[in-house]
Amino acid sequence: MTMLLTVLGIVMFAVGLLFSIAWHELGHFTTARMFGIRVPQFMVGFGPTLWSKKKGETEYGVKAIPLGGYIRMIGMFPPGADGRIEARSTSPWRGMIEDARSAAYEELEPGDETRLFYTRRPWKRLIVMFAGPFMNLVLAVAIFLGVAMSFGFSTQTTEVAGVQQCVISQSSNRDACVASDPVSPAKAAGLKEGDKIVAFDGKPVDDWSTLSDRIRDTIGPATLTVERDGQEVVLNATLEKNMVAKKDSDGEVVPGEFVPAGYLGFAARTEILPLSFGDSVDRMGGMIENGVESMIALPSKVPDLWNAAFGEGERKDDSPVGVVGAARISGEVMTLDAPAQNLFAMFLMLLAGFNLSLFLFNMLPLLPLDGGHMAGALWESVRRKVARLFRRPDPGPFDVAKLMPVAYVVAGVFICFTLLVLVADIVNPVKIT
Repeated sequence: MTMLLTVLGIVMFAVGLLFSIAWHELGHFTTARMFGIRVPQFMVGFGPTLWSKKKGETEYGVKAIPLGGYIRMIGMFPPGADGRIEARSTSPWRGMIEDARSAAYEELEPGDETRLFYTRRPWKRLIVMFAGPFMNLVLAVAIFLGVAMSFGFSTQTTEVAGVQQCVISQSSNRDACVASDPVSPAKAAGLKEGDKIVAFDGKPVDDWSTLSDRIRDTIGPATLTVERDGQEVVLNATLEKNMVAKKDSDGEVVPGEFVPAGYLGFAARTEILPLSFGDSVDRMGGMIENGVESMIALPSKVPDLWNAAFGEGERKDDSPVGVVGAARISGEVMTLDAPAQNLFAMFLMLLAGFNLSLFLFNMLPLLPLDGGHMAGALWESVRRKVARLFRRPDPGPFDVAKLMPVAYVVAGVFICFTLLVLVADIVNPVKIT
């Protein structure tokens, strides 16, 4: 049964992956057609074609390797300075440029002269290239908000799940009390499991974050108003100073860092609660911010990845994960001992994270990524505006094809990184359990 559930999770991720790729390309496709650019191919995947069908002027198909997709637009690059498009140099770098230029015109048909990509104004090309990543962002936000507002997330509440028996510094590695440890303020005050704290020092509290901050800010006497067996009970506590986990500006615990603060000594009960629209948007913003920080930190993670793949290094929880690793996690999710709706919500969040990564990755201003073409369109717009400002001749379209040697280098780096992540995902995978 475990194997069956694992396979189900992997298949679900594969279907979600293919949909996400097709959804990305649909953004490019619809905007290209809207601006009159001819699109002869719409493909999901790379490599040999498994299935295809031509409808109108476009061939739609699925290829064997589901690691991406593409639409082929006529005239992605302008002709050379002499107006020719065929390769005409023995230089390897020049050959790359002219090969790319030739590929952009290989399906040119009569009448296509007015339907070339490079002839569109820079803002239109910018929209066409941005539309693909934007579709991934839309899908990520839609999934996240849907899960957050309908299902919810694990959230700490003001209900007491357990009372600490003594005061132990959270910075220590000790869990058990010893005779010299003072009794915890919560136990001394008579706080019990199942109590719900509704007010602290006479001020109402309805969420854990507010209650936690007030406890941390208080050292000395305080009153706790709790709901117990349908009745409100006021307890008197004397909070002590203790080393507790540090919080960042977002209220999240900073691993491994501790600060002196007020200490009561109880564990808050955790429940899965739906979020409001505003809270969902705030949490989505944090997810995007974390994604950007993770993208920036990718180069610094290469040594750990190498040690995890080819050495005896530990695979960290925040280690980059590729398609294979994500599929394994999806399979692992389906085997967890949890209600089906919980597992489905976890799968959807995995898919949302994948789409957010696609958006951020493709926004990098490097060829052959969408962001590289966007950067070219923006640079062309700047050049033309500067030329008009100083009454100079129109410099014409920016020849992105000249950057193809750089694109090959970037693609090579990406391929090497992808292979490194692939090996790490196989020999030392990230495990959610």
